Amino acid sequence: MVPTALAGLDAALHGGLPRGQLSEIAGPQSSGRTTLLLQVLAAATCRGEIAGLVDTFDRLDLAAAVSAGVDLDRLLWIRGHGPVGASPLPELADRAIERALKALNLVLQAGGFGVVALDLADAPLAALNRIPFTTWLRVQRTIEGSDTACVLMSPQPLARSSGGLTLSLAGRAQWAIPPASSRSRRLAGLDVTV
Repeated sequence: MVPTALAGLDAALHGGLPRGQLSEIAGPQSSGRTTLLLQVLAAATCRGEIAGLVDTFDRLDLAAAVSAGVDLDRLLWIRGHGPVGASPLPELADRAIERALKALNLVLQAGGFGVVALDLADAPLAALNRIPFTTWLRVQRTIEGSDTACVLMSPQPLARSSGGLTLSLAGRAQWAIPPASSRSRRLAGLDVTV
């Protein structure tokens, strides 16, 4: 198992994410999916393991990663070709996803990683739905029996691996009650359900 270093979550998962399996962190924007992924990467690098992140659309915020505790010296960061807008051309999104899947496969075949993550969180749903299901079966076959936990981050469950876990997140913002004279609101916290 790959512990997340979040005691409550690790207890519920009976130790963490399974090694040699494809697991998923799925949820809409602002559900805490990136925070959870950074926590998994931070826990792995703090244990001295090498972690990998295939960042499909080059969205990793290094300051957030460092703040979460990720040791950047122990992280292989494979950057995609820049941000894709809210409504990218389907060909561009498909090409970016195809490159990311090839990179993921190469990293998994190389071995030696504790955790390898693929960030598809900002991919359009139409592009994600065009990924053949057999892709996830091939990824699972590649890591089967290894010490690597592969984590897929997406807006909805995609792989549905039989041996891995799917963590479906839902988040709700908590707003501070402003004074009667104020028009602005202040974010007070976030409730995340897994």
